[in-house]
Amino acid sequence: MVFLYVLSFRIFAKTLSFHAQSGTIMKNIAKIITELRKEKGWSQTDLAKESNVSREIIGKYERGEAVPSIDFAKRIADALGVSLDYLVGEGVNASFDKKTLTRLQEIESLQEKDREHVLALLDAFLRDVRTKKAYA
Repeated sequence: MVFLYVLSFRIFAKTLSFHAQSGTIMKNIAKIITELRKEKGWSQTDLAKESNVSREIIGKYERGEAVPSIDFAKRIADALGVSLDYLVGEGVNASFDKKTLTRLQEIESLQEKDREHVLALLDAFLRDVRTKKAYA
């Protein structure tokens, strides 16, 4: 679990330094923070309280006027229930929310026989979904 946090921080830091000059990171973070906050039905003040980051700074991030430090990004990601990758919109885990990542970690920690059983069930379910789509 610590490995995933370290990996997330490294990916976040690399992405931040790579995109900071072009403004890409600011646009991604601004859009994602705003969308996630609104999905939760929170105001900027609510997010500020949950993340322990000032409302004024949250506003700057959402307008794309500033890029959060890794510490602030982590606080905001935790408050919104997503990974740093998800918040930035890039990286291996960018499409997974924290709940999905937690489930994947739990599956990974199972004994091999149990993990194979869970994956076989998942494969069967996904196969059925693809079949339904193909004949719809």
